[in-house]
Amino acid sequence: MTSAGKTAGIRRTTPRSVAAFFDLDKTVIARSSALAFTRPFYSGGLINRRSVIKSAYAQLLFTLSGADEEQVEKLRAHVTDMCRGWPVDQINTIVNETLHDIVEPLVFAEATELITNHQMRGHDVILISASGLEMVEPIGRLLGVDAVAASRMSVIDGKYSGELEFYCYGEAKADAIQRLAQAKGYDLAECFAYSDSITDLPMLSAVGHPTAVNPDRALRKQATRRGWPILSFDRPVGLSDRLTPSPRTVAMSAAAGAGVAAIGAAFYYGWLRKRFSPA
Repeated sequence: MTSAGKTAGIRRTTPRSVAAFFDLDKTVIARSSALAFTRPFYSGGLINRRSVIKSAYAQLLFTLSGADEEQVEKLRAHVTDMCRGWPVDQINTIVNETLHDIVEPLVFAEATELITNHQMRGHDVILISASGLEMVEPIGRLLGVDAVAASRMSVIDGKYSGELEFYCYGEAKADAIQRLAQAKGYDLAECFAYSDSITDLPMLSAVGHPTAVNPDRALRKQATRRGWPILSFDRPVGLSDRLTPSPRTVAMSAAAGAGVAAIGAAFYYGWLRKRFSPA
């Protein structure tokens, strides 16, 4: 555990001087990891119908409007309030049992290709996310990364208190990267970082090779001004069913992706309201 928050090792590696730091939501996976498990949490009796609808709405806003500081704060408040009183053991069980069904279809093919490329070059790969460690660590194992750094909620008598011990967000992400560099011997001038959000500007600025992935408007502006590479990931495909699409399929996806995402998210939210609203 680092003083900046728990950093969980996924597998032991020999010392390396270069690491690639990946944000999680909308960089590696297509949705908010903090809200992706809403359905199994409902099935497990942890949340009620009202929370399901609120989570769907939060997910809709996250998908369509991005993750600026105000939106992230609303999401944080919703998640911490929702989790208050949840048994930690039950959460770990639900996440591990549903991980492949919930998360695997959301992983961007381009992200896994990039992760593999870094690993083939001998780089450590680290997920660094504002989402909770209970979700980020299993996702890290699924992806085969070397370590994760994530937010951690305080626990009292085996249950979440609703308060954060460490919030891996904004400047705190950059601090976590600095501590990892000191502990592992990384040369940050040679390291890489990937994120979609302007809130991760400190994280991106902490390394010598930052890249904006699916950037929001503010980050795109900064990336363009600073001459940073900009990547577009739009192929969330199951890890076990990776197929290389034809050029025609890629072109169609690029042209229609934003519209399909908006319509799909809106339809899903409408369905949830109808499904869970009192008769």
